[in-house]
Amino acid sequence: MYKVIIVDDESWAIRGISNAFDWEQYGFEISGQFTSATQAWEAIALQEPDLVVTDIRMPEISGLDLMKRAKAQGIDTEFVIISGYAEFEYAQEALRFGALDYFLKPLDVDMTDTFLAKLALHFSRRSAARNHLLLDALTSADEEEIRRCFPAGSNAGCCRVLAVHYEADRPKLSELLKLDGQPVHVLEVENGASTLLAVLITEQESELEGITDEWPAAAGSPGLPVVGISSIGSGLKQISKLIKEAELAASRVFVDETSGAVHYNPKLPLVKPCIDELHSIVHGNQYDSIETYILGLQEYFRLHELGMIEVVYLWNQAVGLLTSAYSEELRDMELEFLNYAELKERFEDLESLCSFLHDVLTVLRQGNSRALQEGDILSCFNRMVAYIDRNYEQKLYLKELSVQFFINQVYCCQLFKKNLGKTFSEYVAELRIRKARGLLQQTDLSIESIAIQSGYVDYYYFNKVFKKHCGMTPAKFRKREIERSSRP
Repeated sequence: MYKVIIVDDESWAIRGISNAFDWEQYGFEISGQFTSATQAWEAIALQEPDLVVTDIRMPEISGLDLMKRAKAQGIDTEFVIISGYAEFEYAQEALRFGALDYFLKPLDVDMTDTFLAKLALHFSRRSAARNHLLLDALTSADEEEIRRCFPAGSNAGCCRVLAVHYEADRPKLSELLKLDGQPVHVLEVENGASTLLAVLITEQESELEGITDEWPAAAGSPGLPVVGISSIGSGLKQISKLIKEAELAASRVFVDETSGAVHYNPKLPLVKPCIDELHSIVHGNQYDSIETYILGLQEYFRLHELGMIEVVYLWNQAVGLLTSAYSEELRDMELEFLNYAELKERFEDLESLCSFLHDVLTVLRQGNSRALQEGDILSCFNRMVAYIDRNYEQKLYLKELSVQFFINQVYCCQLFKKNLGKTFSEYVAELRIRKARGLLQQTDLSIESIAIQSGYVDYYYFNKVFKKHCGMTPAKFRKREIERSSRP
């Protein structure tokens, strides 16, 4: 909700502004109403609301002066000016000094919805732009840039990050963490359509140790968000690392449908038996145990509460083992080293990943002797490609597509390389990036909205893929295109 303060020296005018607009419907919350401009200024300096709606002429401090004070002190608050017809010149002056908009007394009730919708759109775009700047700063190595994300005077001796994955309404962390009266500053940043990062900083480590005790343990409660909890770091430069830890912890849902609090707790040594067993299958020609191995793998991960960091380790170890033993046979099967964001993009869950490994091992057991029946299989493959062309903005997993179009997913990989000269992942990425380029050139949508419309929920993963294909970030690409179009 965007916080709003209303200021007018006439109490009836405040009631009129408060009641004439359906603030809540458009995402606004009135956090203060003042007939005293002096008290209003104290509240603005303390709360730093998103919006101040103020009369332009008041006996103590004018609305214009309130706005000038806020700008002078670096308070990132927007102002909307109220003026009578006789004061219209003052309203124009306020606009010149940076007021967002104005409306005239008496209020035209029929225009209130249109006015609020316009404000809501502005704040949505403003929030997205600010959010991206915060994410870029927090994941940078520049301590001064990170420090600017927090209020002046914030003590940042110790840091902790929470990554909250939610399906329904965005959770209110301030209520869940119960931080009232504690010297802990919380910076909330959205990371995609349904992930919220909360960066906690304070002076003493002890103030962060029990901060998440109020969250239930990962018990699968319906509707409860998944909260990944990082370790405690010292100094602002640790924040980027802590963000990765929190996201990895929250990604436990990849292994097991869970909810509640999940602490970052790497258990890489526990993956070694899984790798050793795969080594025995491949090098000991024990392919008859494939079914038992794959089923046991999933159960083993759940039993030992292993998470995404262990999944990444398992996958990359398996890729190295398989490709070194069968480099020629597995050349076109999309066996490549991946990080956790890339794994989540390619596989829906651990079961899906294990299904792919099962199919790879099955092909090796068969000696890759099955010949592709060009007629029926190619027809099914062409229908699959046509389906991808129409639905690339949606979540697409090769496992589901291979079932839908009756082609073994390992043979799908081979068909993509043979017929299109690229992997499944590369083909989908090219379609999505082409769509993103068009939206960046032709619309003023936020980059986050463009990422989602192009098929990417994770903003940072979208940036990485876009830069790989275009040689620059989406923001730089848009800037370049704007500059090109403005040239005579």
